[in-house]
Amino acid sequence: MAKQERARRTREKVLDAAAEEFAAQGYDRATLNDVARRTGMTKGALYGHFPSKEILAATLLAQSREVWEEMRLARDVPGAAARTVLEGLVLELARRLRSDIRLRAALRLATDLPCLARATPDLFDDVRRYLVHLVRRAQEEGGMAPYPPELVAELLLTSMHGALHASQCDDKHGSAPTGEAVWRLLLDALAGERGGDGDMAGR
Repeated sequence: MAKQERARRTREKVLDAAAEEFAAQGYDRATLNDVARRTGMTKGALYGHFPSKEILAATLLAQSREVWEEMRLARDVPGAAARTVLEGLVLELARRLRSDIRLRAALRLATDLPCLARATPDLFDDVRRYLVHLVRRAQEEGGMAPYPPELVAELLLTSMHGALHASQCDDKHGSAPTGEAVWRLLLDALAGERGGDGDMAGR
């Protein structure tokens, strides 16, 4: 059992290191040598856990899909308003992308390797389709303005990509609004609502 636990911990360490490399360098520039260097392992030892860079990438994509499924099932429960589910998922995804290096790596891998991502299957294609589904439901329930659902989903995903880069400046400028305030402003606008300064300040 102790040996199995050590192997599990080593595997998780390798996945974290690979996620750091993929998120920072992209798939093409990341190397197994760099991953091994981050873990302090030899390349041969790393091969014992993951025999190729492609398998490492596929594992991260598959794990991130499981995270998404857990998020979706936890929020989209019977009786929940579609707009509430949509807002909760978007806000949680935005927070996770800033704090979860594996999810951040999966986002870049899905962009760098669309063929591999589709074979996994593609996490972010699934997210896109589900956001479209939620927007349609919210519109049918009267909770959102009648914008094209596909356009709304694409805007939300594009904003997530951009927010990852914008967040790097957050700590340098204390006057910047919080990420959640920005997301709520966007979601309210898509719902056809206008919030005053006081409303936003209180969120």
